[in-house]
Amino acid sequence: MACARVPLDEQQVTEPGPLGKERTLPALHPDRTEERCFVPYKPPPEDGSPADVEEFLEHARFITEDLEWLLALPHDKFWCQVVFDESLQRCLDSYLRHAPRGLDLAILPSSPAVADMQRSVHKLVFLTFLRMATHKESKENFFTPAVFGEIIYENFLFDIPKILDLCVLFGKGNGQLLHKMIANIFTQQPSYYSDLDETVSTVLQVFDTILEKCGLQCEGATAVEPMKLNAHKKPTAMTMSQQELLDIILYLCDSTTTIHVFLDIFPAACASFQSRGFLSSLTSFYETAVPDLEKAIRKRNFDDKGLQEDLWKRLSHSCRKMVETVHLLLHHACLQPILEGRENMQTFAEELLQYFTSFLPEKRFLTDYDEQFPVADDVSLLQQALPVIDDTRTSYLLQGVESAWDTVGRRKPQSQIQTKAASSLLANQGAAAGAAASSLAGSKPQEVREPAEGESLRGAEAMLDVPQKGNNGAVCPVSGAELESLLSCIRDLLPDLGEGFLLECLKEYDYNSELVINNILEDRLAPSLAKLDRAMPRPVKEELPAVLNSRSNVFDGDEFDVFHRDQVDMSRIWKGRRKGENVREMLNDKRHVAEQKARYHAYETVVDEVIIEPGESMTMYELDDYDDEYDDTYDMNQVGANDLDGDSLLSRRYLCAVNRDQFVQDPAVLRERAEARRAAAQQRKNFRPERSSNVAGRPKGQGQTAETLLDRRKKEANKSRVANHNRRTMADRKRNKGMIPS
Repeated sequence: MACARVPLDEQQVTEPGPLGKERTLPALHPDRTEERCFVPYKPPPEDGSPADVEEFLEHARFITEDLEWLLALPHDKFWCQVVFDESLQRCLDSYLRHAPRGLDLAILPSSPAVADMQRSVHKLVFLTFLRMATHKESKENFFTPAVFGEIIYENFLFDIPKILDLCVLFGKGNGQLLHKMIANIFTQQPSYYSDLDETVSTVLQVFDTILEKCGLQCEGATAVEPMKLNAHKKPTAMTMSQQELLDIILYLCDSTTTIHVFLDIFPAACASFQSRGFLSSLTSFYETAVPDLEKAIRKRNFDDKGLQEDLWKRLSHSCRKMVETVHLLLHHACLQPILEGRENMQTFAEELLQYFTSFLPEKRFLTDYDEQFPVADDVSLLQQALPVIDDTRTSYLLQGVESAWDTVGRRKPQSQIQTKAASSLLANQGAAAGAAASSLAGSKPQEVREPAEGESLRGAEAMLDVPQKGNNGAVCPVSGAELESLLSCIRDLLPDLGEGFLLECLKEYDYNSELVINNILEDRLAPSLAKLDRAMPRPVKEELPAVLNSRSNVFDGDEFDVFHRDQVDMSRIWKGRRKGENVREMLNDKRHVAEQKARYHAYETVVDEVIIEPGESMTMYELDDYDDEYDDTYDMNQVGANDLDGDSLLSRRYLCAVNRDQFVQDPAVLRERAEARRAAAQQRKNFRPERSSNVAGRPKGQGQTAETLLDRRKKEANKSRVANHNRRTMADRKRNKGMIPS
């Protein structure tokens, strides 16, 4: 029997041997393994035919029975089976490889039996891996930590691909448990960190392979070998086969989703990605590949429009996950230490600004990132936490972000502008702690405008920022694809619930799927939800009335109104000059003259007298009867002739032009009169005229007075003001006064 309080790896057990003789074996020994064959997992059938459904149910029943038997084994027997039974590992690996993901094309059948069976297998597989990741189940059942790490590593019970698949399949609703599992695995066996470094290099090779398949090359990459002559014939996203494009989109979607979920559940892995230059490689890949793939999906002709829509959703989902991955890495590497107030905060802030500056050349990526996680919020956080940050550098960074929006031809959403104003208000108040929380809360995806008509397919923003409306018309804070993803994840675990009920639950709990799952499983729903039918279907979305039904136009109902007429006379419609039309024939066509003759015929007869026959009325000739009651009292009076202001008005008006005397008077007389008028005006104003200047002075040798010297100095100073420059003005003045014949 096993000794108490001894690790399993040190325990010895005594059992009967093959010949009936007792023997002592280690507690972990291949001979202690039970003979049991675990069958591999097969996904649910897509078509849902009765035969395939029956086969799946029988196959899955074997798996559930075997896993329930395995989980019921005691600690030592369980680990013997796990370590030495290869069929068990093949069964678990097959489930990780083939289990349906949230965005898979294959949708689980609506059969309740299939859904229940899939749910049972899903739960048992997760519990099996959870027990495999636990080195201490109780005080009596435990491993030596170092030996536990050696067992799971050397026997490949866990590796990096398996851990990534576990995060994708079981991450929704089990984030905390998965975090404890993965943290314990990496703690007991640090060799997984070196494997993770190699995995990062493999992921970067995946991005390079996608670029090569699309005929692209990441910026900064150099050719390893000389370019061949037929290199220009490499397929691109537009010329490759439809199946190849589908494979690339599926591969990209699976890779980006897996990386994001893994980093979200296990943030300690961010350091490995950071040290391998993953950030710069991911942003360069985004800038190079995403526009090309978007163009291919928009421009290519797809026979199945549903496939085109699915590819677009997957690409948009991939773009979203790449942006969120970059934000996760920046948050855990730079922002989190600043929020926690660690030492060397200046170093972390400098590193964050350096990353943002490196994003400036990647215009498309920068706008998509700023749309989900505004750069201005992070900059505001840095300025509040570290006032010594250089304002010139932050201003340059924010201007670069604005320039990126202008370059890609997009406008910032209104909600981000309001967020920016709110963050500025917080900065003025100086609430650093509150601003930090606001920055974290503001890192949720923002909404953008609805696509205009003819713009049904757009870039990553199509899945990021469109304010989705629910069936009741209310604005939904998550995008359509994200809402479908949340519903799919919940239905994977709770397939018996209706989509209408799940939508109400998500709305109640702010679209937090983990909180919804926990409250449903623990039966702690809000009273408003407890009254609802759990099988409630999804409400039918109301269709908006057609625009043409409410259309109003001045041309409604005319002969060319194609919206209200099924047939239009096409002979009345032509482009350019009408065929067979001749200019001379058109000018000689006088039909319009004949049409106007009837109109003017009524004006050609003028009658002075009309003879009215007895019995006829004058009204038929539009003649009025004489009115004998007409008052002619004032007909001969001049109304207003005796008004008081009549004469004054007549005296003020010039009824005719005044005859002017054209005789040219003597200029000397005119000058005298002008001088007299000027003197009279100056006398009325008490103006003292200046004395006349005397620059001639006395004869030479007799000396000059002070007034003469002053006049000469004044003339010397002001002679350039007029001098010869005024000749034309004075000549015009003389001509106007009649001095010079014109």
